[in-house]
Amino acid sequence: MGGGGNSSYGHESFRRSRSHFTDRVTADGRDGWPVEPGRYRLVVSRACPWASRALVSRRLLGLEDALSLAVADPVQDDRSWRFTLDAGGRDPVLGIRFLSEAYDRRETGCPGGVSVPALVDVPSGKLVTNDYQQLTLDLATEWTALHREGAPDLYPRDRREEIDAVMAEVYEDVNNGVYRAGFATGQKEYEDACTRVFRRLELLTRRLEEQRYLVGDTITEADIRLFTTLVRFDAVYHGHFKCNRWKLTENPILWAYVRDLYQTPGFGDTVDFDHIKQHYYQVHSGINPTGIVPVGPELSGWLAPHFREELGGRPFGDGTAPGPVPAGEEIGAVGRP
Repeated sequence: MGGGGNSSYGHESFRRSRSHFTDRVTADGRDGWPVEPGRYRLVVSRACPWASRALVSRRLLGLEDALSLAVADPVQDDRSWRFTLDAGGRDPVLGIRFLSEAYDRRETGCPGGVSVPALVDVPSGKLVTNDYQQLTLDLATEWTALHREGAPDLYPRDRREEIDAVMAEVYEDVNNGVYRAGFATGQKEYEDACTRVFRRLELLTRRLEEQRYLVGDTITEADIRLFTTLVRFDAVYHGHFKCNRWKLTENPILWAYVRDLYQTPGFGDTVDFDHIKQHYYQVHSGINPTGIVPVGPELSGWLAPHFREELGGRPFGDGTAPGPVPAGEEIGAVGRP
């Protein structure tokens, strides 16, 4: 499975496990983990929508120098996420072959499985947290001393109630809803989940028809969380998870909205469509037993004009766009000739 807690599914319904490790890295270190530059390593898979939230937040906030990055192979084996993309099959900073080793150093045989995103304490090699819901909120609010100059406020205090409400609906019906549809083992269960996915997408379409972003006139955490599902929609959720009432490209509002974000520095430059497709189509053998990875969809449309700037809005609020992607973290030039 992807990250964001391990998941289980059976004859009743798909269920996503809660994160087992919920320690927080905070400015005051109240959980024993103070914010310190260089102390922690963020372990992600570029395939995983839950980990992708952290990738986008880290870029937008300019935390690349303060929080190093480990990228796991998109195809994990029965020993968990593995570092086979690195020389010698080991993460060069943590020195481990599998993310499970960092989990074991924290707690042997922990329930809930091994998931990404994961924050690991470099000195001890122990997992700190896999709480994907809280991690990005803390990056936005607890790591402020290490933010770049011009970093946007992704979780503005005066908008939090509305942001939280929008994110809760998006999580239930969209972020997690596509998984409930994809792993359904009964027709009614599948149809119920799929109906909720598209009902929510239609409500979001109406919300975004006359405003550029989900909450207020700037990018917030709510946009990040919707983006990571929408960017995967046509590539994997439409076919692989059978969420196929329509493609994202057939919804002019949502398609323009997600292209707007994709073309915003910090979003599209973290997306690896090859990793996404490899993971979903090769790991979910119960859904796709042949392991064949589709050749489509065509990606060039992601760079087409979106015209969302006509709605106004200030992507970064009073801040500025993030700088170039750090060396070694670049994705192939998607959709470019």
